[in-house]
Amino acid sequence: MAFRLIPALGALGLLALAVLPAAANDPLAGDAPARTDATAIVVGSADFPESQLLATIYAKALAAKGMNVDTRLNIGSREVYMPALLDGSIDLLPEYAGATLSYLDKTATAHAPDDVAKALKAALPKGVSMLTPSPAQDSDILAVTRATADKYKLKTIADLKPHAHELVLGGPPEWKTRKEGVVGLKDVYGLEFKSFKTLDVAGPLTLSALLNGQVQAADMTSTDPAIAANDLVALEDVKNLFPAQNIVPVIAAAKVDDTVTKALDAVSAALTTEDLIVMNGRLADHESFDVVAEDWLAKHKLN
Repeated sequence: MAFRLIPALGALGLLALAVLPAAANDPLAGDAPARTDATAIVVGSADFPESQLLATIYAKALAAKGMNVDTRLNIGSREVYMPALLDGSIDLLPEYAGATLSYLDKTATAHAPDDVAKALKAALPKGVSMLTPSPAQDSDILAVTRATADKYKLKTIADLKPHAHELVLGGPPEWKTRKEGVVGLKDVYGLEFKSFKTLDVAGPLTLSALLNGQVQAADMTSTDPAIAANDLVALEDVKNLFPAQNIVPVIAAAKVDDTVTKALDAVSAALTTEDLIVMNGRLADHESFDVVAEDWLAKHKLN
């Protein structure tokens, strides 16, 4: 998804961050107390609600199996929380397979789920492991209104080709130069839009621009409850322009054992994209991470 696709530093750059002097390399300095229990599994998250929810689900699923767990939510972007994983400040993260692969290997070309998972496993730094990816995905999508879809008979991104020159495309600033954006839409699908309007990262400005006709197609994310709420149409990515973004636990290898693996694999197996849409909707209605996580775990008998 758009806010996951952080510009890649590459594995070497990431590892370089991990060996900076401690004073310059404490990504959590000032945000949380120093780690005091080396036996605990510290679950971290990025700085957006879905990531915090998934981290809460992981933590509660592990605690239900008797594991000693701590959480450090809302850490920041991938450039901050990945070094934190490498230096031992945290042990476990919910990640997005394609975005993480892109971060670790800027030359990666895998886009299909199995290919992304295989490439990600190979790209992970020493001492970091991944468990079984979930079928649930939070990926970038190209969305249009129902009226636009009906007018141009749109079901897939490819269907835009005869009409793109009439339409304004909206997306975050980085979409101007990303392969998973304007560049790829032209190179992979042959789409040349009338113009590009810079908006936020699949947020309220994007939704407003799409609904009021400032743009006719826009970058959104597949688990956004606003899609169903506003009867938007997510165009099928038939050429896999957007890399698969399956949810996957990324964990310090030293913390992996049978109990951890079984607990997190059970979460991944049960989680669906539809679950994320529903839970994100509840978060948008100001329900707490704890309540939403506990309800989901109870429904799947994982707590």
